[in-house]
Amino acid sequence: MTPSLNEKYSRQILFAGIGPEGQARLNRSSAVIVGSGAIGAAVANLLVRAGVGRIRILDRDFVEPSNLQRQILFDEADAREALPKAVAAERKLRALNLDVQIEGVVADLNSGNAEELLSGFPLILDGTDNFETRFLVNDFAVQSGTPWVYGAAVASYGLTFTIRPQHTACLACLLESGGAPGLEETCDTVGVLGPIVNLIASLEAAEALKLLSGNQGQMHGRLLSADVWTGRFQSVEPERNPRCRACARREFPYLEGRAQPHITLCGRDSVQIHERGRHLDLPALERRLRSSIPGVRQNGFLLRFQVAPYEMTIFSDGRAILKGTKDPAIARSLYAKYIGA
Repeated sequence: MTPSLNEKYSRQILFAGIGPEGQARLNRSSAVIVGSGAIGAAVANLLVRAGVGRIRILDRDFVEPSNLQRQILFDEADAREALPKAVAAERKLRALNLDVQIEGVVADLNSGNAEELLSGFPLILDGTDNFETRFLVNDFAVQSGTPWVYGAAVASYGLTFTIRPQHTACLACLLESGGAPGLEETCDTVGVLGPIVNLIASLEAAEALKLLSGNQGQMHGRLLSADVWTGRFQSVEPERNPRCRACARREFPYLEGRAQPHITLCGRDSVQIHERGRHLDLPALERRLRSSIPGVRQNGFLLRFQVAPYEMTIFSDGRAILKGTKDPAIARSLYAKYIGA
């Protein structure tokens, strides 16, 4: 016997902040999640179980064995088959809640498809693994007036912030300082713990439930950060930057395709990524990569390593050549994993 909606969500309805009216709003609502890796999969799991009526999941990557330690929607069969994460997530989520319409989309979000993939949803949630995509989402969100929840985790540390255009600071207010971007730690170079992933996903999902159930007044507007290894937690209220290029000057270079790395095919079975205005410390990058990748080599001019079946060559100006594929999405994904944003 199929349970009624009131029975299925009875404990959530009992919570005073939701109630019957809030639950009905959730059942009619929708959200799009960009990335279904560690944080994205956990956020999707929570929102589907909560009864958010329609969920779209975007991801360009596939399931690997190293994902299973923290990406809760996937199993060893998914990794053996190298299923696209969006496909595997859709299958798992459909089995969790038949009341929710779930759409997994295998796509590399970029300036050319952002409007098509993100439009029509009242909320965007961050499950991505790089700041290039986050700034693209931020540009779209600010330009369209769509709230979105930023979240990230690496090692034992994570943070999250809900961005409501015209009400809060945006991601460009927080992170753009005008200087060249520096080397970023990634999960593939310093690792990540499952508990911080699930903590940040839970905080993202809680903000989503507030907004989608009609409780915008309960949104705290604060940047929350936590380190589950040291036990340090912090909460600050970011201020809007009156000179912010996005929410003040209404300049959207990521959405217009002017700020993302230029990608070209480079000879037979190779892709070249052209970063803009970036300088890499190759010896520092070598030291970082050696902990997780054997055989990393650099000579002061370039750095080279292999992640079978691919070979990646990195130059100090941020340029990279990936051999072994003609797919720009694979090149972008590997660059984000090992070099950072």
